[in-house]
Amino acid sequence: MGLHASIQVSSLTNPGRVRTHNEDTIGDDPDLGVVIVADGMGGYSSGEIASQIAVDNVLDELRRTLPDIKPGELDQRLGYSAQTRAVRNAIVHANTAIYEAARKDPRHRGMGTTLVMAAFRDSQLTIANVGDSRMYRLREARLEQLTVDHTLIQDLVDHGFYNREEARGALNKNLVTRALGIEPSVAVDVREGLALPGDLYLLCSDGLNDMIDDEAIRLALCEHGHDLELASTSLIGAALNAGGKDNVSVVVVRVMDPQARDAPWYDRILKIVARQANGTH
Repeated sequence: MGLHASIQVSSLTNPGRVRTHNEDTIGDDPDLGVVIVADGMGGYSSGEIASQIAVDNVLDELRRTLPDIKPGELDQRLGYSAQTRAVRNAIVHANTAIYEAARKDPRHRGMGTTLVMAAFRDSQLTIANVGDSRMYRLREARLEQLTVDHTLIQDLVDHGFYNREEARGALNKNLVTRALGIEPSVAVDVREGLALPGDLYLLCSDGLNDMIDDEAIRLALCEHGHDLELASTSLIGAALNAGGKDNVSVVVVRVMDPQARDAPWYDRILKIVARQANGTH
């Protein structure tokens, strides 16, 4: 097989019903196996500049580095795969680019962006995020949030001051504690996992999950997962119908079934183990 896992992708963004312009930027390169959502901030025009810089820099950097990485290659120092190292480095590079652009132009001082992304290769999945843009997985009709929001309200939930339902209604739920471009350096959360045939993945800006809850997201993916464009349209429409108070962006990914003969032997074993762990055969 090629460099990437066999994936299908549908991406869609909308300014919403309240905002006059769209500060979200979405990006995907199915041939590379990479998908990204960035939600900009920092005043008129600055947010969209920050999110565009982030997406462009990450894609450019990964197009340069990922093809040279061998399947299964590990970074012994970091304890992650070489793919995950490349993803993290690309995001750090984007953080520097945004920070320097803001430093050089006073009109854009303080601009920044959240970012969530995924890289698929064979059965290997790398997830990375900064801020409160999210990634979900639908597997066997069960929806799971795979990222943790970097927000003040999530910190309060983690320390027991709110439960998840109370957090949805909190006034300070959109105060992010981490974003690209705000500081010279940034901490990037990374996670690795197995991408199994039939999995659906959703990356979204908070304009989606602020408007509709996780159960509504799950039902939309279950109902329309056979048609990714319809799934994307349905999710955006649900957010708009609920008020559309923010820009809303979604990227929906389906993992296809690669030909088993092309997959490394350890990938086939890992898939079997993962299916057994999830109660499937």
